[in-house]
Amino acid sequence: MTTPPPQGQNPYAQGQQLPAPQPPQGGNPFAQGQPGVPPQGGAPYAPVPPTPPARRFNKKLLRIAGFIVVALLIAGGKWFFGQTDAETTSVGSCMHNEGTQVSPDLKTVDCGSSDAEFKVVEKFEDTSDSDKCEAVKEAEISYYQTGDGHDVVLCLKEV
Repeated sequence: MTTPPPQGQNPYAQGQQLPAPQPPQGGNPFAQGQPGVPPQGGAPYAPVPPTPPARRFNKKLLRIAGFIVVALLIAGGKWFFGQTDAETTSVGSCMHNEGTQVSPDLKTVDCGSSDAEFKVVEKFEDTSDSDKCEAVKEAEISYYQTGDGHDVVLCLKEV
């Protein structure tokens, strides 16, 4: 009868010696067992998080587009609200001079009001040639305004 092999041994490893334990790869074999030295292993830094999926619109481009839209709205508002009554009036409108003869400031008023002084009988855009009103029969006064790239001549008659 045979006796069972002792526990923990390989019965087929007759006459072979077990290899000596090896330190883990990348580790320092001399640092093992020393207090205060953390075990080596893995990457020396935190793993890189995965990149987020690409966005459809870039926030920076969206901001730039927003600033451009706001700037255009401001410029358009200045142009629209910066127009004078002489530029926006039409033939048949009545005007009131809030300035002087030397420095007139014409404002559009209702033709039925007591402030109405002049009636526009002709309007010429993109010119400052007030002599054009000489060819208009009803015109008694010519008023021209220049500036901001828009010139206008109004041919007026007293009301």
